[in-house]
Amino acid sequence: MSVLSDEQETGPPLSLSERAYAAIQDKLIMLEIPPMAPIDEVALVESLEVGRTPVREALKRLEVDRLVVSYPRRGTFATAVDITDLAYISDIRVQLEPLAARRAAENAATSPALRAELEDLADATDALDIPELTRDELMRWDLRVHRSIYRAAGNPHLEDTLVRYDNLATRIFCIFLDRMSDFVSHVEEHAGLLRAIAEGDADGAARKARHHVQGFEKAIRAVI
Repeated sequence: MSVLSDEQETGPPLSLSERAYAAIQDKLIMLEIPPMAPIDEVALVESLEVGRTPVREALKRLEVDRLVVSYPRRGTFATAVDITDLAYISDIRVQLEPLAARRAAENAATSPALRAELEDLADATDALDIPELTRDELMRWDLRVHRSIYRAAGNPHLEDTLVRYDNLATRIFCIFLDRMSDFVSHVEEHAGLLRAIAEGDADGAARKARHHVQGFEKAIRAVI
C-alpha cells in the first residue's frame, strides 16, 4: 500500500521512475527498509518489476529528500534517524504547517467541493477505531490527512517542502510509536484541524496546526 493519496493513486499513470520513487519512499518512511540499512538495487528491481534505471533515478531523488545517502564504492543506504533532527524538522514544520492550514482554509472558503472533501475526511477520522489500528494503518492515515491539507493549500512549492519534512517526521513517529502512551489524541486532533479548514477559519486552522506540530515534538521527547 502506497502513502500516495487516493487522488494520486487514481490519477494519470505514473512513469516507471515515479512509480519506483513512490514505492521506495514508502518502504523508507514506514521503516520496511530500516534506518542505515543498505539499499539492495537488485531486490528493488525485482520486487517493483522495473528496470535499474528507474530505480537509480528514484534513489537520486530520495537522496535529495534525505531519505537515502550514497557513498562512493560503498553503495546507497537508508539515512539514520537522529533524534537531534527532531528539533530541526519541527522548527521548519511549526512555521510552514500553520501557513498551509491557513491557505487551505482560505481556499475552502471559496470552494464547496474542497470544503466537502475536507469535511468527509474529518468525518472519516472521527469514525476511526484508533486503538485497533495497526502501526502502518495509523501512519498511513496521518500521512493522508497531512497530504490532503498540503494539497488543499494550493501551493505546489509549499506542498513539496512539507511532504519532504513530514516524511522525515513520520520515520521518527514510526520508531517511537510503540512507546507513546497517548497517540489517540494526536490522531483525533486531525478531525478538529480539518473542520477548522473546511469552515474557512484561517486563524483557527493555523493555530490548531501549530499546536499539532508542537504536541508531536513534546510527545516524542517524553518517551526518549
